[in-house]
Amino acid sequence: MEIRYFLIAIIMVFFMAPAMAGTLYISDGPTLTATIAGTNQFSPGKDILLPVKIENRGLNYLKFVQAGYIERDDLPNTAKFVTASIAPGDSPVIVKSDSQVMGDIPGGKSVLVTYPVKIPRLAAAGEYLLPLAISYQYLAGAEQSAGDLIEYTYKTKTVVVTLPVTIEPNVFLEVSPVMNGGLNVGTEGYLDLNVTNSGGEDAHAATIKILRNGNSPVTPTDSNAFIGEFPSGNSTVCRFKVSVSRDAEAQEYPLDVITVYKNHEGDTVTSAPVTVGIPVSGKIGFDVVAAESAISAGKKKVITVTYRNSGNVVAYNAQARISVVDPFTSNDDSAYLGDIAPGQTAIARYEVGAGSDAVAKDYALDSEVRYRDSLDNSQISDTVKVPVTVVQPTTMDAIMGSLVFIFAGIVIVVAAGYYLLVMRKKK
Repeated sequence: MEIRYFLIAIIMVFFMAPAMAGTLYISDGPTLTATIAGTNQFSPGKDILLPVKIENRGLNYLKFVQAGYIERDDLPNTAKFVTASIAPGDSPVIVKSDSQVMGDIPGGKSVLVTYPVKIPRLAAAGEYLLPLAISYQYLAGAEQSAGDLIEYTYKTKTVVVTLPVTIEPNVFLEVSPVMNGGLNVGTEGYLDLNVTNSGGEDAHAATIKILRNGNSPVTPTDSNAFIGEFPSGNSTVCRFKVSVSRDAEAQEYPLDVITVYKNHEGDTVTSAPVTVGIPVSGKIGFDVVAAESAISAGKKKVITVTYRNSGNVVAYNAQARISVVDPFTSNDDSAYLGDIAPGQTAIARYEVGAGSDAVAKDYALDSEVRYRDSLDNSQISDTVKVPVTVVQPTTMDAIMGSLVFIFAGIVIVVAAGYYLLVMRKKK
């Protein structure tokens, strides 16, 4: 400080001399500092616009003015053409921005600039320093060599300011479905998820929740599983109940998983959602693998139809039904099949009649199977076709038909004769 005032005194002496020229400033030049505007505590897994306030605290201590000399365009405490670039240093922070340009910053002024950065999901908790390199030019000297000519001297300087940031501990989930029979299109079932706390925070009073992802056909019907203490690094299996839309296809669909817990400070926190793919199998279906269904025109017959469960889960209490249309009739169009495991078969028997005017050819009757899923919900399969063949009566059938007709005629004649005989006796 004493040296500064000594220099001021010398300059005043020279300034007062006739050879002295120009306006003179006493200054230490620009003094640039930087701070993070707002909080400097961040959670992992976040994309952040980091606001940084850059301030010029440089001062001009003295200004000497003498008439007849040119006024300076720039002041020695102005930082010109300021640029600043931030680096991650030894932190896990990912910087997504190049150097930022701020122009001139006069003494006593500040500018706010933002840097897009990302805190990785698995970033270790702790305190870190981000180096901010600030480069600028400043007026180092000005000399008036003639009445209307002044020569400026500029210098370039770079200062590095460290910005302290804190990465808070947090809970992050790693989730994978546990295969236990799977889910099928159009059904409701259980979904088991293996959930791991891969973050650096111990979760207290933790609840795992599943959420529908957008318009996904997988919809939670029982979405919460309370697990209590959930220390960092621990895993647990949670069971949820979900339904799958009938419009879905056999493929994977997204489902979001979060946890709501209390952190080390007792605050209730919700973790970042994790999206997991849930495999969905096709709708439980049935195939007709065999049928003994040839019927003579004008006859009734018990036909047998063999159904196979073509899905990948058990169909419980299955009942088959056949839909008859002209020229067929039936008084027994339903059959109980029982529980049918994937790939297994069951036989149904129906009594079906074919009209006497039925054309001899191959027909196909609609059939469906009603069953219950693993949660005892009633389901109906897609329609399958049951082949039925109408054949013309054989010669023996014709002979038997004629004999029946003759026998019926004899019975009628005998009955009529008996009636007439009885009436005569009464008279």
